[in-house]
Amino acid sequence: MLTKKKKLSRKEIKQDKFVEIYYKVYGFVQDNSQRVILYGVLLIVVIFAAIFYVNNRKQKNETAGVELARIMNLFDAGNYQEAIDGQPGTTIIGLKKIVDDYGSTPNGETAKMFLADSYNLLGKTDEAYKYYKDYDGSIELYQSAALAGQAGYFASKNNYSEAAELYEKAAHVTDTDVMNAEYLLKAGINYMKEGKNKEAKKAFETVQNDYKTSASAREVERYLVQLN
Repeated sequence: MLTKKKKLSRKEIKQDKFVEIYYKVYGFVQDNSQRVILYGVLLIVVIFAAIFYVNNRKQKNETAGVELARIMNLFDAGNYQEAIDGQPGTTIIGLKKIVDDYGSTPNGETAKMFLADSYNLLGKTDEAYKYYKDYDGSIELYQSAALAGQAGYFASKNNYSEAAELYEKAAHVTDTDVMNAEYLLKAGINYMKEGKNKEAKKAFETVQNDYKTSASAREVERYLVQLN
């Protein structure tokens, strides 16, 4: 005798689908057990490697911060060569060593800027340029300072066009940099030296209009007179 087929409820249909998926997954694991184990081991290795990398980088950054703090008294006192080299026989290892060992960390990148400034203040412009150009940190004030440092290098080599462009770029990294007016002033001066009077006038007028209370704004008038 035929009986009426029972209509499955939504709940029962969902349960059947889950059971079907379960057995498919179970069957795949059974058929590919070695591959699954291998992938699982590889995943664990990757996770542990990532954890180790993050912890190691954090520790290196902290160490770089401690070493940088030890050197700052020498830098602030104007002992730039000593700040670069450190003090043998003491715990002060110097900016060059900090950058060599920890240059890829945030504090190492900061040390890179002080190293570049030290070389620059000693008149070693080639070495300074190397580290200004190599700065890759996330601090915007240092980003603009690194560009300005490179600009100063090109200006010293009479490459005024490159210097002007880099100074102008430095002035537009962030609106909060108090050096922006000076960067634009230097950009204008270098444009003038290169004979790019239109670009120079634009830079000078930006200083005049946007940085009216700055020392650079008081200087810019005489350059505008020369252009006119």
